[in-house]
Amino acid sequence: MHKLISFTKKQADSFRPEKYKMFLENTVNHKEQFGWIEVICGSMFSGKTEELIRRLKRAQFAKQRVEIFKPTVDTRYDEEMVVSHDANEIPSTPVPAAANIRLLADGCDVVGIDEAQFFDDEIVAVCNDLANSGIRVIVAGLDMDFKGNPFGPMPALMATAEYVTKVHAVCTRTGNLAHYSHRKSSNDNLVLLGETEEYEPLSRAAFYKAILKEKLNKMEVKDANEILPKKDLENKNAEGE
Repeated sequence: MHKLISFTKKQADSFRPEKYKMFLENTVNHKEQFGWIEVICGSMFSGKTEELIRRLKRAQFAKQRVEIFKPTVDTRYDEEMVVSHDANEIPSTPVPAAANIRLLADGCDVVGIDEAQFFDDEIVAVCNDLANSGIRVIVAGLDMDFKGNPFGPMPALMATAEYVTKVHAVCTRTGNLAHYSHRKSSNDNLVLLGETEEYEPLSRAAFYKAILKEKLNKMEVKDANEILPKKDLENKNAEGE
């Protein structure tokens, strides 16, 4: 049986709700002169942008001054909106370089940055400068590229951030947690914007099986080019068609 707890008028008057944290993420502490950096990272289709938007909208609801930035290269859904894969969106300012963020973020309480992996290394210094000036900086981006290597400035951002949240997609082949963004096409450019037609989230096991299969296929093609006479190779390719 639950016991009812009553408060005297004196206790009620002295109650300070700000002493009790209601949410997981931190909010602006105006008593401190420094802000902080939060990084949301993971593979494609893991909900990074969705989580970024959620935090930013909460800050807006709390009447905090919020600015959102994204690289101009990201125009998949909209040129100005930050849009998640499930169509959740928030207005943003596209910028060609990280240095622009420093100029445009003056007077903000919270700054959000999406697709941070596409910025140059200066984004790390920009985020630290903003945090040192008292701003809460929330960054979202891919931690690894399609080859499974650390992506751009993300490792340095994760190292310097006070809070790092790694989110996961679901592997399309095994149903396990996915850590990797596997590219389906043979395009080898590091930056290639795309959706499910271009990428799929894979677990560690599924990713390295796919990489091994691709390497074996390339070896077979190379061996065929070296061993078969040109005429035989043309016949072989014709048969494959």
